[in-house]
Amino acid sequence: MTPTKLAREYGRDAAVGMRRAMQETVDEVGRVAADEGVDCHYAKGGTAIAARTPVQLERARERVAADAALGGVDGLQLLDAGELRERVGMSDALGGVWTPHCARIHPGRLVRGLARAVERLGGRIVERTTASDLLPGHVPTSHGTVRARHVIRATEGWTPDFAASRRDAVPVYSLVVATEPLPAEFWDRAGLAAGETFSDERHLIIYGQRTADGRLVFGGRGAPYHFGSRIEPGFDRVERVFAALRRTLVDLFPDVAGRGFTHAWGGPLAIPRDWTASVGLDLGTGIGWAGGYVGDGVATTNLAGRTLADLVLRRDTAITRLPWVGHRSRRWEPEPLRWLGLNAAVRAVGLADAEERVTRRPSLIARAMGPILGE
Repeated sequence: MTPTKLAREYGRDAAVGMRRAMQETVDEVGRVAADEGVDCHYAKGGTAIAARTPVQLERARERVAADAALGGVDGLQLLDAGELRERVGMSDALGGVWTPHCARIHPGRLVRGLARAVERLGGRIVERTTASDLLPGHVPTSHGTVRARHVIRATEGWTPDFAASRRDAVPVYSLVVATEPLPAEFWDRAGLAAGETFSDERHLIIYGQRTADGRLVFGGRGAPYHFGSRIEPGFDRVERVFAALRRTLVDLFPDVAGRGFTHAWGGPLAIPRDWTASVGLDLGTGIGWAGGYVGDGVATTNLAGRTLADLVLRRDTAITRLPWVGHRSRRWEPEPLRWLGLNAAVRAVGLADAEERVTRRPSLIARAMGPILGE
């Protein structure tokens, strides 16, 4: 949920508080990684969102204006073409949006490092164990029953596997490609020297970063939603989407042409019906939840974990009073309606970008898809 939408639903102060907590969480992830000796290639370089057409540039201006109207936090900055090129040498950029509140990170290294820290502190992590249900005080699994005073559902894209939460979220796939390590002369033009991440103002979500070993890692949406919220290993690889990502990256950075791509992967992320993450704890049953991060979970999981700790310990803190605590999204439609709606939306956002290239006006398709996309 955008800060503007949060302000409409919960009030300006709540929206500002949530925004500030998320900004502080970026620093908290870096602090914990340093304290625990987790070498996750953390670099707080900010993020640049390029506008590559006049329509996108106007959307960038509107985004910055809405952010300024909210106030109360260190907000977004509008960059002209030259200022954007100083950070990222993206082709055809007319300007863009900049925020310092973002960090490059290697998520796999972060997860493995945190797991080691948990075990060092006495926690036990049991992998390859299937939970068949989440019940007050206990969780039946494939290797026995786990009993605890509090049971937390943090299953993200796999949430629909449980009957009680079948329609609480849907798994939507995001896929990623990575280049070979690129030479210094490439980076002289491409920039990203401070560890910036990047995107642009198109409707179909894309994202990328320069890695610590000099690769471009680039991902985006476009993979289909599978009927009945199915998740299978084969869905992690959609060659059509991988090919589109490679073409898009060459379009953004023409010097990538002819370079090798060494990796391609993907996975499901959880999307609630209103596209709003939430965290909470039912004191009566002892069952808590966190998730629905819509792809922004690397930092948000940190805030969710700290919030759940305070809720379990009955602490009244600033983060337990944030507007996402206790938020309940309405449920997704039953099949086949959600299969039809989600896959129509996946196709529509791509068509919306094509429409804007032809008409040079804001997309009517994107506006029509707003209700499905939680806008």
